[in-house]
Amino acid sequence: MTSQEVRLCGLLLREHFGEVVEKVGTHLLRSGSQNLRTILHETDVSLKLVKKSLCVLVQHGLCLYRPGRKGPGSPTEYDTSSHLILRILRYPRYIYTAKTLYGDTGELIVEELLQRGHMTLSSTVKSVADRLTQNMEEGRSMDYSEVSSAFSKLVETHFLQRCPPAAAAAVKDSSSPAAGGPPAVPGTPSTPVSAAPPTPESFPDCYKVPDVKLFGRGKRQLASEDGEEQRSAKRARMDSSAHGDEGIYWQVNFERFHQHFRDQAIISAVANKLDQTSSEIVRTMLRMSEVTTSPTAACTKPLSANEIFRSLPVGYNIGRPILDQYLTLLVDDPMEFVGKAGESGGGMFVVNLHKSLANLARATLESAVQERFGSRSARIFRLLLRKRHLEQKQVEDFAMIPAKEAKDMLYTLLSQNLVQLQEVPKTPDYAPSRTFYLYTVNQLPTARMLLQNCFKTVANLIERRLFETKESKRLLEKSQRIEAILASLQASGAEPEQLTEVEEMITAPEKQQLDSLKLHVNKLDSAENQVDETIFLLESYVNSTIASS
Repeated sequence: MTSQEVRLCGLLLREHFGEVVEKVGTHLLRSGSQNLRTILHETDVSLKLVKKSLCVLVQHGLCLYRPGRKGPGSPTEYDTSSHLILRILRYPRYIYTAKTLYGDTGELIVEELLQRGHMTLSSTVKSVADRLTQNMEEGRSMDYSEVSSAFSKLVETHFLQRCPPAAAAAVKDSSSPAAGGPPAVPGTPSTPVSAAPPTPESFPDCYKVPDVKLFGRGKRQLASEDGEEQRSAKRARMDSSAHGDEGIYWQVNFERFHQHFRDQAIISAVANKLDQTSSEIVRTMLRMSEVTTSPTAACTKPLSANEIFRSLPVGYNIGRPILDQYLTLLVDDPMEFVGKAGESGGGMFVVNLHKSLANLARATLESAVQERFGSRSARIFRLLLRKRHLEQKQVEDFAMIPAKEAKDMLYTLLSQNLVQLQEVPKTPDYAPSRTFYLYTVNQLPTARMLLQNCFKTVANLIERRLFETKESKRLLEKSQRIEAILASLQASGAEPEQLTEVEEMITAPEKQQLDSLKLHVNKLDSAENQVDETIFLLESYVNSTIASS
């Protein structure tokens, strides 16, 4: 784990959970697995705050726990890793994907689970129904059954999954105060809990929705001075009622979302390289094998041409001969998105997931070199990727670049570790006159280096955004107060003159400053999401390469 990863993880923890959780989380990242006493001693944070921080991290799936390594009876140890915390960066993308696939209801379900870490089905349905009702017209409300149906669809497509029973029970027990004796350590398991995420193989009920009878509709939140007390009382009443799913907690299945992102990247690449029909065929193949294919598999399960033809979207007018032509075209394409695995059933075809990710990572590296060093350097980089090993004279000839310019570009790329120099001696003495000097590009180490640069970039963007908002903190607080006053006046049916008078409390220069701040923050947020797409692609390629080696 590099310093850039730890820095980015610390910024994400601070932004979402505060400075104390950041301190505990970054300490675990740097020090590895530790028990409560060691964390307490080395972080110099009070016992109460350390317990609360660990409880927050466990609740959100950012911290794993296991029995002590010294045998039975030894203290529980806590551990975290950067890939768990860096998922926070992708939260907006998870929510947007759920909205795209399942509408506003799916969006709010995923958002609630990401905000709370894990929840029961009944509490999620009620919370989402209340939020949807709040945004509806007066007199309309959202039925619980509609939200429950959307929840079931998310589980059916594996975007949501149950928490492991032991882990859920441990976290639940840790949230209640211990009666007598020392307070319980949050997330301390009574039995060994696997650190691996639950899968259908290890946990048969991972995707089984309990039979919960929910009747009713969402309720509007009452706007009054004692609104917080009403919400607390309402939450207590909601928790006290039994629905038959007590102790069954649900969480977001991040691996399933990542699989969807990977599939969308491959489909998009096929559409750009070939055409829309080819991408629709690849989309059908990926959809047919999305549940049966392991996330770490190098390719999908073989599918026959007959199965693909029957599974094409209804109304998509592709005849069988045309489908065969497209499949042949995809197999013969140099990018190797699709491969042939046999001849039975009109031909057996697979989607080459690892090769597709390698090609997408290669295109990303080429694009980064072109943006930073220009098109001629990118031509040399692309040439070395294709030819593997070339001498300087060969690079000049193949790239058709003058010797002086090619030499400068090669040395620039070499100094940035984008290109490597390999010495092949003719004699054992390594005499320069009798040694070949070959330039090459190692794609995996180069991708890892670019990944670290992406972590540094995102951390810089977050720090800049925090600085921008801190500089205008007073103005933002004033704007929020005025917006709250306007909302309450509109709810009480105030006159337009009153609303205008309140709006004029913000002067023209302040409005201009606010607009400028919103523009800058939106640009920084957009840049974070774009860099995260590159991070996801490079991470997927690196993990796929490690899994297939």
